[in-house]
Amino acid sequence: MPDGPLTTAALNRALLARQHLLERSDAPALSMVDELVGLQAQNGWSPYVGLWSRLAGFRHAELADALVARQVARIVVVRGTIHLVTAADAVLLPALCRPLLARDLLVNQAHAAHLRRVDVPAVTAAARTLVEEQPRATTELGRLLAERFPDVPPGSLAHAARGTLPLVQVPPRGVWGRSGAPTLTTAWSWLGLAPVDLSEPDAWADAMGRVVLRYLAAFGPASVADVQTWSGLTGLRPVVDRLGDAVVRLPGPPASPGGRPRELLDVPGGLLPDADVPAPVRFLPDYDNLFLSHADRRRIVDDEHRKALTRANGVIPATVLIDGRIRATWRVDREPLDPPRTRNGRSLATLHVEPFTAVDGATRRALVAEGEVFVRFMADDAAEHRVLVG
Repeated sequence: MPDGPLTTAALNRALLARQHLLERSDAPALSMVDELVGLQAQNGWSPYVGLWSRLAGFRHAELADALVARQVARIVVVRGTIHLVTAADAVLLPALCRPLLARDLLVNQAHAAHLRRVDVPAVTAAARTLVEEQPRATTELGRLLAERFPDVPPGSLAHAARGTLPLVQVPPRGVWGRSGAPTLTTAWSWLGLAPVDLSEPDAWADAMGRVVLRYLAAFGPASVADVQTWSGLTGLRPVVDRLGDAVVRLPGPPASPGGRPRELLDVPGGLLPDADVPAPVRFLPDYDNLFLSHADRRRIVDDEHRKALTRANGVIPATVLIDGRIRATWRVDREPLDPPRTRNGRSLATLHVEPFTAVDGATRRALVAEGEVFVRFMADDAAEHRVLVG
C-alpha cells in the first residue's frame, strides 16, 4: 500500500505496467486480448499495433489465425464501439452493455425517430433469422429487413439489429492483409456459444462486478467515473459497492489543485511500480483504450495535448508514448518506387512521427530505433522503409 495519495506520475506507471507497455510480455496474443478486456478495433489494423507494442515477438498471423479459428471476434461492446475480444467476451460483454445499446436506439439522431414507428423486437427476431441463415453485409441486412418493414429506412433497421443482437464481423474483415465489407452474424451462431442469461435477480450486477475487477487489473487504480467512461454505462456505484473486500480503496490525486484526494479502486496486489521507472517509446493505434478508458486522462496525456487529439469529426489519431505519456502522433505513407526494387516490393513506406513539442537527441534516437522496427511491421510488404521524426 502506498504511504500517501497516489500521484499522477504513479498512476501513469501503474497503467503502463498493467498494459505491458513498460516491458513487452511473452504471453500469447489470445491471453493478452482477454487480460485487456479486448482491444479497440475501429480499423482492421488497430489491434495488431496494440498487440505488437505489448507482446514480444508478436506476428500478424497469430491474431489473424485466431480470428479465422473463431477464438476472437470483432463486435460492438463497451462504449458502443467495435472491439476485438475473446469468444467468451463476445457473448458476455454485449449482454452487459445492453442498457447502453438500448439507450442508443432511443436517442440516436439518425435512427431513433424511425425506430419509434416499428416493433423493434420483431426487427430483432427477423434480423437474427437472416444473419444466422448466412452472414450478411450491413446493406444487405437492411434491404432484406425493409422488405418486411417497408415504412422504416433500411439503415435504421440494420441499426436496430446492431443494437439488439451481438453481431460479429466475420473474416476476412480484420485479417491482416485482407479486406472486405463488414459482414455480420450473431456471436452465438459464429462462435457456437449459448447466450448469457442475466435474467435472474442480481445476475447482471454480479457479472458486471467481475468485469469491473478485470478492468481494474488492466487499467487501475481507477474511480467509479473511470469505470463508467471505459464501459459507457452509468449507475455503476452499486455494482462497485457490492464488490466489498474484493477491491481496495486508495487515495488518488485531487480533481483540482488543493482539493481533497479522490477515492480510487484497485484489485488487491495490483501493480504499482515506482513513479520514476523508465518508460520506453511505444507506438499505439488509433482509439487505443489507453487513451479512452478514464474520465480523468491526466495520467496518460497533458491537457493541452488531449485537446489536440480530440478532433471535431471524432477521429482519434494513432499516437506515440514518449516517457510514458502521449506526446506524438504517427502515420505511415507509401509511395511507388520507379523502377521497383524487387518483384513484389514496389513501394517505399515512410513512418512519419510528429511530436507535439521539440524532442532532444536521445528521444529522437529512441523514436527512430523503435520506429525502424515498427514500420517494417506495419508495411511488411514494402520494398524499402524509413522513419522521419518531426
